[in-house]
Order: sequence, then structure tokens, then C-alpha cells
Amino acid sequence: MAAPFVLDLLGFVGDKPNTADIANHGSTDIARGVLEVLGISHQAPNAQTAGMNLEDGVKEYLAAVLPRLDQRRPWEVRRGGAISEFRQYAHLARLNELVGADPTLKVELGQDYMISPDVTVGFMHGDVFQRPILHAAVSCKFSIRSDRVQNIRHEGVSMIRHRRGRQPHIVTVTSEPQPSRLAAICRGTGEVDAVYHVCLPELEEAVAGVGNELQQEALAEIVSQDRLYDLTELPDHLTV
Repeated sequence: MAAPFVLDLLGFVGDKPNTADIANHGSTDIARGVLEVLGISHQAPNAQTAGMNLEDGVKEYLAAVLPRLDQRRPWEVRRGGAISEFRQYAHLARLNELVGADPTLKVELGQDYMISPDVTVGFMHGDVFQRPILHAAVSCKFSIRSDRVQNIRHEGVSMIRHRRGRQPHIVTVTSEPQPSRLAAICRGTGEVDAVYHVCLPELEEAVAGVGNELQQEALAEIVSQDRLYDLTELPDHLTV
């Protein structure tokens, strides 16, 4: 069963599913199939707020479930905020000050290391005067396009390279219906731990019913290779 917020997140815009690329018949067919499996027939919220609604839903879902699964950690689930607010990346705040004050450094180094994940999961440990530890960085993408794939990879690489201490979980959550586009981010060399779909069982059923052979093969591949999971599995993975 999908997380509760998903039923409010998805819907139709006119007669088209709000997750579909309306210029792509395959995307539209699969997205419509997902809504049918979920039993959704209502109109979707404002399309301009879809990404924000996904971020809010993921944040609230993790904030509710994580404390029930693991009461040992004082979980802090936030939406937005720079990674420099956390212990492994605190040094980036000072680096950013130096770069911002020096035009040469700004040109040579840039400032794209100051990542602000859509949702962060942290917890306090040890000295209360220190910053919290970043346990997970969650990139939320309502749909997947080529530019968004590159953004996800860039953020993951930057967080891996610039950490001091333990590496946080780096994951992506999406409602993208097209397996070939999911595969574009699932296939890779470790920029992200895994991708989580908001309704994977329903997507699998829809793809089996209306997806072509290539889409069926792409979805089977990324699921069997442990690159794509359902969102409801994410809390368990974060508490292992």
C-alpha cells in the first residue's frame, strides 16, 4: 500500500495524469494505468505545487514513521536547508565565506558545493553544542527529465567528495511513471544509493498491462538489481 499522502499527490489534469509527459503516449498510458490501479479519478492539485507537495509528503511521512521504527535516535526531518548545517559539512560554511569574499576563488572554485537537499534526515549525537549528523539526503523529483538526472548526480557526487566523517544515505524519491527515465538515474556508479518510487507495486502492475517490451525490461532490470524500491521501504532502509 502506498504512503497515505500519495493518493492526494496524484490525479488528473483535465483528462491526463499529472505525472505523465503528455507528449509521450507510453508515459501517458502507464501513468493512467497507475491511477487506475490506485483507484484515483479526482483532479490533481495545482500542477505548479506538485514538486512542493511531494517534498512535504516525504518529509511528513519520514517524520512520522522513523521514530516508530527506531526510538534510540532523536530524529530531525527537515525540508530544505544547506548541508553545511550538519556536522559532516560544517566546514563548507567557512569555505563559502572565503570564496564569497574573493572573486578569484569564486571564479576558480565556484559555489556549487553548497547543496540544499529537498529533505534531510538528521539526529543529534554527543555534544549538544555541535551540529546534528546528516543521516540521509533525499532528492524529491516529481518527474524525471534529463536535466534533473544530471542535477541528482551532481548533488550526490558533491556530497560524497566534500564530507568529513560518515557518508549520509543519498537517495531519490520520484513519481515518474516511465521505466526508461527511471533507469536513467537508477543506472550509475554510486552517486545515489537507490531510487524510491511513491507507488512501485502499482507501477509494476501498470507497466505489465500497458507497457511495451522495452519498458517492461527496463523496470524488471532496475528492480531486480536493487536500484528501485517502493517509498514504504525507505524508513526500514534508514534504520538498518
